[in-house]
Amino acid sequence: MRDQRKTEIKVGITVVLAILIFVWIFGWAKNLTVGYERQYVSVKFSSVAGLEIGDPVTINGVRKGYVEDIIIKGNQVITKLNFEKDVTLKVDAKFSVMMLDLMGGKKIEVYPGASEQEIDYNTMQNGEFVGDIASAMAMLGTVQNDLVDVIKEVKVSLGAVNKTLTDQQFNSDLKSSVSNLVELTENLNSLIKANSGEINKLLKSGNELALNVNEFIKTNKDSISQTLSAVQDVLRESKTMLTKVNSLIDQTNKSENNLGKILNDPKLLEDIKESISHVKDLTRILVEQLKAKGIEVNAHIF
Repeated sequence: MRDQRKTEIKVGITVVLAILIFVWIFGWAKNLTVGYERQYVSVKFSSVAGLEIGDPVTINGVRKGYVEDIIIKGNQVITKLNFEKDVTLKVDAKFSVMMLDLMGGKKIEVYPGASEQEIDYNTMQNGEFVGDIASAMAMLGTVQNDLVDVIKEVKVSLGAVNKTLTDQQFNSDLKSSVSNLVELTENLNSLIKANSGEINKLLKSGNELALNVNEFIKTNKDSISQTLSAVQDVLRESKTMLTKVNSLIDQTNKSENNLGKILNDPKLLEDIKESISHVKDLTRILVEQLKAKGIEVNAHIF
């Protein structure tokens, strides 16, 4: 009886321990805690890409909570995050859905912020979806047709380049051009070598000329300045004279001076025409008399 009693006690203790271990493992898997104070934050996302209840919430890479609930509201997804009580978030905190591992797991990464003001834990926060391999593949699928077209265009371009490079005439012309360029370079080098002395003399003469010019300018600096000043004075006087000439011409055209009055007087012009006519008649008479008997002079002197 005593041995049977001991066996029952051992079995009972083993069952109780097994139940406690099971409860502990279940609570750890489901993020269940007993006797710890918690705090909650609601965050809305446009997409959570496979995030599930119970997925971890990390702060700067350290697990400090889990996703307690996920609710779809219109075009947005509302997540309820369960944090440990010692977590402190600022008003500039950021929430991002990220990959947990390469197997496709998800987590919410939280940047706690650097502001001095703490957030209102009862206010809805905004989060963002950073992206993962699945979203990248989906984006690649949207541009699949464009990639196919680009590859086709590249293939056509490469075909054209290969066709050009394998063309015998093109290769011949290219070789000829390269050969001519090499020959031209060699001739140029030969020309430079053959005339290196003359080129050096030319450069030396240019340097000497530049030095002489500089020396001349330095030596005759004052004279040059005086000459330029004199030229400026002449230009200034010429401008003044031209102004006076223009003024004289304007006054003459407007008959504001004696020359203008003479030139623009119609009576004077008629008198001149009449005088020219009389001189013409007198000349005609003298010519006729010279051709005949000579000049006859009938003068009555009183």
